[in-house]
Amino acid sequence: MRLVTFQAAGGTPHVGVAVGDRIFSLDRSIYPDMTRFLVAGSAAMTEAEKIGRGESTPHSEHGLRDVVLWAPVTRPGKIIAVGLNYRDHAIETRQEIPTVPIIFAKFPSSINGPEAPVVLPADDPQGDYEAELAVVIGRKTKAVSEAEALACVAGYMPLNDVSARRWQFADKQWVRGKSCDTFCPTGPWLTTRDAVPDPHALSIRMRVNGNVVQNSNTSNLIFRIPALIAFISAAITLEPGDIIATGTPDGVGVFRKPPVFLKSGDVMEVDIEGLGVLRNHVI
Repeated sequence: MRLVTFQAAGGTPHVGVAVGDRIFSLDRSIYPDMTRFLVAGSAAMTEAEKIGRGESTPHSEHGLRDVVLWAPVTRPGKIIAVGLNYRDHAIETRQEIPTVPIIFAKFPSSINGPEAPVVLPADDPQGDYEAELAVVIGRKTKAVSEAEALACVAGYMPLNDVSARRWQFADKQWVRGKSCDTFCPTGPWLTTRDAVPDPHALSIRMRVNGNVVQNSNTSNLIFRIPALIAFISAAITLEPGDIIATGTPDGVGVFRKPPVFLKSGDVMEVDIEGLGVLRNHVI
């Protein structure tokens, strides 16, 4: 099932189910946003599934081309990113292969939606892309084992961990360079866990202006999703709507020879097998 946050012309954002080229909305008075939908748990999922199968009446129906898609989760409590989680990316940075996950934060205010502009800061000309598989948490999770971790996942979506490299590397920590406004595009939808048989067997690509600049597979993750959830939840309580960005493969702009940075007018596309294409333009 594909869950979306969308806005029809002149309307307010709704949570809905995307089926083919149609979107069926849920009652906004009950589910005002995706986080509230996820907090409602299995009952909300069952209702959405029935609407998607045509077994229940949606609040409204729209054509996919007639609405604006927002980030699926517009108000995540936390965005936890993982660094150097693909071996080839660690090698291109000339750093050692991590023996434990390297995690850092992106502020939730950086959330951005599909087809929305990514705004490069005037004071840092070294904007860069990072294609990533994002995991969205579906229930409160604390100190979970790896064996039980995937049951805590609501679904998966493409994410672009846009980075201002000059700020990132100038600071002793990465938050400023990673958390600029608009620097966390996600979407176009949230694909539920049951619709993704193996999240560790998905091709992942980044295209800039139609050219493939990153090309890998989630099978190459150093730390797989259960290990990441167990590691993070040992210290940090994860809640519905929280996002884990699982890391990017090799091919980022800053480590190319010579380096290649984003410029106004560029179009970035994160393409993950079965999860859709996340497209954003740079200004």
